[in-house]
Amino acid sequence: MSKKRKLGHAAGKKQRPMPHGSKGTGPGGNYNAHNHDRSNNKNGHSSNHRDASQKQKNTTSTSSSSSTLPPPTIPFHPEDDAILLVGEGDLSFAASLAEHHNCLRLTATVLEESAEALAAKYPQAVANAERITAADGKVLYNVDAKTMGPYTSRSKKDKDGKDSKDGRDAKNKDKEGIFDRILFNFPHIGGKSTDVNRQVRHNQELLVAFFRRALLSLAPGGSIVVTLFEGEPYTLWNIRDLARHAGLQVERSFRFQFGAYPGYHHARTLGVVRVGGSGSGSGDADDSIGSNDVSTTAWKGEDRAARSYVFVRKDEIAQPPRPKAPSSHNSRAVKRKRGGDDASSDSDA
Repeated sequence: MSKKRKLGHAAGKKQRPMPHGSKGTGPGGNYNAHNHDRSNNKNGHSSNHRDASQKQKNTTSTSSSSSTLPPPTIPFHPEDDAILLVGEGDLSFAASLAEHHNCLRLTATVLEESAEALAAKYPQAVANAERITAADGKVLYNVDAKTMGPYTSRSKKDKDGKDSKDGRDAKNKDKEGIFDRILFNFPHIGGKSTDVNRQVRHNQELLVAFFRRALLSLAPGGSIVVTLFEGEPYTLWNIRDLARHAGLQVERSFRFQFGAYPGYHHARTLGVVRVGGSGSGSGDADDSIGSNDVSTTAWKGEDRAARSYVFVRKDEIAQPPRPKAPSSHNSRAVKRKRGGDDASSDSDA
């Protein structure tokens, strides 16, 4: 297994000085318990007792909430990994990676054909694109997740011009991908249909096509990370099975924490919700862009639980050592332990 497979970067760790004016606070920050009941009560003893009891309750609740929030899992190495972001929407995730995580080799792609088209859909994208390019990142337009790339370079094994192992000349050798991490946050085809079954099928087709194209651009030992909201209809997509059909294996999954990426906001597939538009602001497939001012009360993806899935090539999954032949007295115990899929383990980290 590649050394890059085990990633342990902490969200709050500074790789180099933060840009001026940037905020580096991550999730699980300080919670202060306050008692806001300042009303006067004729029975002073009863009021004080109630205030003290409420304060203790708030402090206990706050302490519990803070202690149960695990540190975020960051599935990339900012200084080393070449990162490709697919379907970036308003580019706020890419801007956070550039400014707050100090990613040095970052390429963000959007479906819109030009900067002007992107700005019409997401007005905030203009400033985000500037933040990315100011950090030496790249923004590519008119990139469809189903047909993208491939982004490749000549295989390192054949740069010396020697014949490859299968006897073919190096000039005919397949090229290898150049990205160590390929991330696709909250993929969704938008409002193609209001029928749930059709929506599921369309999104499954999107993901299968994405996996196949992403594999061509994935460097040896690299990984593909897809983040989805939890619950239906997203669980109906069966993302693990879709990845297997494309030649991938889920290595692990973990809870996605928006707070680990300061400035990042979930962007709807169809664009921002505008006051006076026909949409209700309830999700990716329900709303139209509209034509008036941007709404500040629309549905926010940050309020929903989400999970990230890390996929690697099947032949690059580390195989656990084969256990020794059990003796007769403990053979049953060994059989009970078998059947688990370590590579598919889920974590709340």
